[in-house]
Amino acid sequence: MIIMQSVKYYLSEHPCIVNFRWSNTQTFGSTWSFLFSSISIYVFAATTLHSLLSHILPKRRGVPLGPIPAIHSLCISLISAVIFTGILLSSVADIRDTRWFWRRTKTITTPFQWFLCFPLGTRASGRVFFWSYIFYLSRFLHLLRTFFIILRSRKLTFFHLFNQSILLFMSFLWLEFCQSFQVLAILLSTLLYSVVYGYRFWTEIGLPTACFSFVVNCQVVLLGCNLVCHFGVLFLHFVKGGCNGMGAWGFNSVLNAVILCLFLDFYFKKHLKKGKVGNNSGHAGGSSSARYRRRSVSELKSE
Repeated sequence: MIIMQSVKYYLSEHPCIVNFRWSNTQTFGSTWSFLFSSISIYVFAATTLHSLLSHILPKRRGVPLGPIPAIHSLCISLISAVIFTGILLSSVADIRDTRWFWRRTKTITTPFQWFLCFPLGTRASGRVFFWSYIFYLSRFLHLLRTFFIILRSRKLTFFHLFNQSILLFMSFLWLEFCQSFQVLAILLSTLLYSVVYGYRFWTEIGLPTACFSFVVNCQVVLLGCNLVCHFGVLFLHFVKGGCNGMGAWGFNSVLNAVILCLFLDFYFKKHLKKGKVGNNSGHAGGSSSARYRRRSVSELKSE
């Protein structure tokens, strides 16, 4: 009981969390210039490193990184679990403290509607926005994986660069415009990241991989859940008289649609290629299983 109370205090009732306020003048990383500079530096550094390695190292030869990728995966998994727990506890506390405001706005009437639709006039301050800010900062840690992929497998795709940049951009929009749906999006994303990066840590230290594309299928589930929730936000916006930050939500939806199209194109091309390889090597017997496991590990490192 004492441990639970301590966890609840430090993750949802600490003064730094309760009194948090997103400010363009006082919060680190809260300006548009910082955002665009960060994305530009990330894209430039990734493409430059990929180009240099292509000219310096022999084809298909990677750079050994030792335990660094495993430590990175473990850190992201643990940080995501903390963010998930923190924003869940903070959501419960904010729902408890703001029910009186719901009666005045008449926009939302249930906690589930609050997860999808912030009342008009919501400002980026308080518990859930503190964890939204921590989630935004954690996106910079995700960017390091791009350089691990380049160094180890010499691969860099437009989809990967675009996806990482847009996810960082969208997490900034959530805070800047107090966008509706962000709490549920962070809960879904951090739950996925804690599982996926935990699995990546598992495989990095040499433990067995799944017999299917675990990471890719988790991403499909997340995209599907986001798509359903976006329809819920749109429904509440028109039925309940408006949700906060719908301009940013509309732009966010367009970006999500682009990511979904690019991901599905990548997903189907990958599986069609696997199907052709499987048909061509179906007579190989037991050796095909070993090849599949080696291919799964290499794909996991490049996802």
